[in-house]
Amino acid sequence: MTSPETSRTAKKKQDMQIKIKYMEIDDLAPAFHLGEKLFTLRAFPNLYRIWDEYEIIDFYHASSDYCFSAFADGKLVGFLLGTVIEKTKKRKYGYLVWTGVDRDYNRLGIATKLFDEFKEQCIKEQVIMILVDTQADNYQAIDFFTSKGFGDAQDHVYLSLDLSEEINESHHKRGG
Repeated sequence: MTSPETSRTAKKKQDMQIKIKYMEIDDLAPAFHLGEKLFTLRAFPNLYRIWDEYEIIDFYHASSDYCFSAFADGKLVGFLLGTVIEKTKKRKYGYLVWTGVDRDYNRLGIATKLFDEFKEQCIKEQVIMILVDTQADNYQAIDFFTSKGFGDAQDHVYLSLDLSEEINESHHKRGG
C-alpha cells in the first residue's frame, strides 16, 4: 500500500515537464558527474568503454549534433551521446554510445525522449541505420532498445586480461 506522500511524489514526477535540447558546454560537467554515478565498474564490470571526462568532451567536440541533454526541475537529469559513422556518402550509421538517466527520474520517459531526438537528428542527416551495443546481461537496456524497434541482436565476445597483479609485482621488484 502506498502512502499519500508516495503517491503525491509519483504524481508530481508524472506531471513534471522534461525538456530535451542539444547538449551545451554548460551541460558537460553535470552530465559527466551523472555518468560517474551510473557507469561504474561495479555496475558494469565488463564495460569496455571507460567513462571519463575525455569521453564526454570528445563526443561533444566531434559530434555535438548527436549529443542531447534532458532537464527537469531546472537540473540535468539525463543525457545521450551519439555519433555518425560515414562509410560512404550514401552509407551513414548512427551510433548511440551512452544514454544516462538519473535514477531518481527513472520511468518518466526521459530515455525515450532522448532517443527520439537522436533518431530525428539521424533521419535529418539521412542515416540509414542506428547501432547500439550493451552488455548481454543489461536486460533493462535490451528491453528498452527492443521496444524502440531494434532487432537482430548479435553476440560479441570481449575478453579481458587483468594486468594489475603483474604491475604490482613489477613495481615491487623495482623497489617502488
